Amino acid sequence: MRVTLKLFASLASYLPPNKKNGIEADVVVSDGSTIGDMISLYGIPSKSAHLVMVNGVYIKPDQRDRHVLKENDALAICPPVAGG
Repeated sequence: MRVTLKLFASLASYLPPNKKNGIEADVVVSDGSTIGDMISLYGIPSKSAHLVMVNGVYIKPDQRDRHVLKENDALAICPPVAGG
């Protein structure tokens, strides 16, 4: 199934080569894949997956290994941000 993976800021370097506009890529994953599977598959450090959303809806950390993605979902992951 096809999912759009969006990785922001420092996480963009984990996107596959077919990325578009620098922050997202359409990826093909197995049916039944979870957010946790995607984080592992793309080597994203779990501590860096601070804000995770599917189709604009926040997914709590304790739900990420259980949340099964669906065809055409958009998975967005943002790292923690510090400013000054």
